Amino acid sequence: MYPCSDPATWGPSLDAAVDAVSRGAVIVLPTDTVYGVGADAFNADAVAAVLAAKGRGRQMPPPVLIPDARTVDGLGYEVPASARALMEACWPGALTVIVQAQPSLAWDLGDTHGTVALRMPDHPAALALLKRTGPLAVTSANKTGQPAATTASDALEQLGDAVAVYLDGGDAPLGTASTIVDATDPEGLRVVRDGGISRERLVEIAGADAFAPEPDAQESDG
Repeated sequence: MYPCSDPATWGPSLDAAVDAVSRGAVIVLPTDTVYGVGADAFNADAVAAVLAAKGRGRQMPPPVLIPDARTVDGLGYEVPASARALMEACWPGALTVIVQAQPSLAWDLGDTHGTVALRMPDHPAALALLKRTGPLAVTSANKTGQPAATTASDALEQLGDAVAVYLDGGDAPLGTASTIVDATDPEGLRVVRDGGISRERLVEIAGADAFAPEPDAQESDG
């Protein structure tokens, strides 16, 4: 467990996390939403270890945290203007956007069907780490089916020795997961998980016309 609440003293803690990521190990880090468990997005074995730590299969690939919105163009492909508007307004923040992945990328996040979920977290320690490691495959730091960890101790209790380095940044500020928007549907944006940013705010930013039509009540009951 390494403290990382104070930028003046968190250097050795971030060093330990960077070292762990570079050797393909799994780390836990604070974010603005909940704690995340992650590893180098370009190391397939490390990503598999993240999924194994959670007790999750390849059918639920982890999102990728990035240090800067400019990273989107290196990872995403044909990102619609509506999705860029959401990123510009909500990043760094509690919004994850699913986009088409660059086909040339040499990575294996699981069964992504050619997509990648991207987020830029609004947390100083997370951003400082990401600037040094590059993109990290990060999902909520908990066993599948259990509550997401809002402290490093919560994460340690659930994930134990599967994680090499725990960064302790205190309580997660938001305490709820990010909103996920799918921007890969030609019909428009779709909110696939409600979270830290409301649907109303998303519509306010991108406009109602940017969103795909909602299925009618009969379909949604099926």
